[in-house]
Amino acid sequence: MIMKLNPIFPALARHRVEKKEKVNRKLTARQWIILDRIVIAILFAAVIIGAIIFS
Repeated sequence: MIMKLNPIFPALARHRVEKKEKVNRKLTARQWIILDRIVIAILFAAVIIGAIIFS
């Protein structure tokens, strides 16, 4: 049998919040392209910053 243990500091314990279920929605091809461009731009900027820092 599993017992539920009381927290050491019950006044500091957070109340449980009910989670809303996420609605899974598919990304369109246009959204994928925009997301890919953002990721590539971030990686490109990281490479340039890394080259400046480590040179």
